[in-house]
Amino acid sequence: MLSIFGVIFVFFIFALLLVGAAIVTAALIRPSHPNKLKQMNYESGIIPEGSAWVLFNTRFYLVALAYIIFDVELVLLFPWAVTFRTLGWYSFIAMAIFVFILLLGLFYDWAKGYLEWDKAKPYIPKLEDLIDTKK
Repeated sequence: MLSIFGVIFVFFIFALLLVGAAIVTAALIRPSHPNKLKQMNYESGIIPEGSAWVLFNTRFYLVALAYIIFDVELVLLFPWAVTFRTLGWYSFIAMAIFVFILLLGLFYDWAKGYLEWDKAKPYIPKLEDLIDTKK
């Protein structure tokens, strides 16, 4: 008889075999007709200019993370709004706390200037500023 960990291990192995079989089956079934146009960076027909290894500003990622956070908020808020009458006041208070925490995050991003595109250069303190010379 297998322990609970053995059962989990068997399911894990079965999942890996299933995924591997799906990948091999897809490789055998799919049509493969590579040509120069299909192997371009964009399959839309627009000829790409320059290298694909362009350095992006990290503010793109900060804006994307903020968007994902508020998108997840909406995903959680919609089912709650649909069933609000049956859940009662406890769920209202819990959701109010949830929205308050997300608003705190939004105000933090706003105060730090992460939502503004033109960002000033960061202040880098000097060693003299960090050492207390008034002893």
